[in-house]
Amino acid sequence: MTLSFLFAIALAIVHIWAKNLLFLGSVPRNYWLSMAGGVSVAYTFIHIFPELSEGQATVEASSLNGLEFLEHHVYLMSLLGFSLFYGLEKLAKTSRQHQLKIGRGHGTSERVFWLHIISFGLYNALIGYLLAHPEEEASVLSLWLFFIAMGLHFLVNDFGLREHHKRAYNHKGRWVLATSVIVGWAIGRVTTISHEAIALLFAFLAGGIILNILKEELPEERETQFWAFATGAGVYSVLLLII
Repeated sequence: MTLSFLFAIALAIVHIWAKNLLFLGSVPRNYWLSMAGGVSVAYTFIHIFPELSEGQATVEASSLNGLEFLEHHVYLMSLLGFSLFYGLEKLAKTSRQHQLKIGRGHGTSERVFWLHIISFGLYNALIGYLLAHPEEEASVLSLWLFFIAMGLHFLVNDFGLREHHKRAYNHKGRWVLATSVIVGWAIGRVTTISHEAIALLFAFLAGGIILNILKEELPEERETQFWAFATGAGVYSVLLLII
């Protein structure tokens, strides 16, 4: 049993267990959630983004079919991740408003629920897949840093998804997302992809993380805790820079 598998199990447990942390769902936004968001953003900017330039050089030097026509491959993938999850967020909010207007409660429609959950399931599977890299390719410390950042990111995502989908998320959604991490890890252990493809996947992930954190921190009605967010980002940035 590898360390990466234990981390995949732990990430799945975040989605299963997070509903018990009811105190995190308060308004003003609980400072622990804001701090968790800061840590995830710090990891993206300090660890992932600097590697994108190296990944861009790797992709440009590759002969992968279908990539030659793109001039800035990894940055376009980041934009794609950001844009995709922005669209999903707008769709969920619109659906909630419509359901409330027609008297069907505060959650989203079933169609939007499943679209949202399947999309985040693929997102979680991607994280599990990236976690499953053979440990000789990534140090134990790198795995720990990735696991901590993604675990806190999952916690933030969990509360956002629960707010959108209410009981449907507790009954079905969280189990799909938890399972997706394990499935992604399992696929990663039995398949091998190129360094170029890894660079593109990390770029997509970076864009998704930034959007999913900002959508939770920026809305005025959340009364978010800027100093908690800044503390999480600052402390984790320093940790990433000194190790």
